[in-house]
Amino acid sequence: MAEEPTSTEPEQPKEEKPKKSKKKLIIIIAGALLVFSISGFFAYTMLLTKKGAAEGETDKKKEEKALLVALDPFVLNLAEQGRFLKVTIHFELIDPSSQQVVENNIPQIKDAIIILLSSKSIESIASPEGKLQLKDELLLRANQTIGKDIIKNLYFTEFVMQ
Repeated sequence: MAEEPTSTEPEQPKEEKPKKSKKKLIIIIAGALLVFSISGFFAYTMLLTKKGAAEGETDKKKEEKALLVALDPFVLNLAEQGRFLKVTIHFELIDPSSQQVVENNIPQIKDAIIILLSSKSIESIASPEGKLQLKDELLLRANQTIGKDIIKNLYFTEFVMQ
């Protein structure tokens, strides 16, 4: 019978990697953790300061509540025969101190609104774009009537066409 060859060579221990590469790996990992920690800290503080600034802006907005001046509802004829428009408008003022100026000029503002609205056709104000254009024209006319730009915006709270 054939004998199986036996290894007469003594087993050599496996070569271990030098300790230098292990130290390099540890240094690289520690450096990466340090970089990520620092960048995370700066990102957190930046977001926190932006959030704080945004909260400060909302606090100002809450303090400066929009002052609205309501006009009585208008029912008027449109340019087309047999067509009517009922509209209720609220003006948003830039400054609460200008409320008295607007209230003193309400008859002139109403006159300018009636003249403008009665010249419009139903097709020109039926679409959303037409309503936005009408808002812009009314806002311009109202500020021109007062003589100052103290009306910031206007809102239609009722808009019925027949």
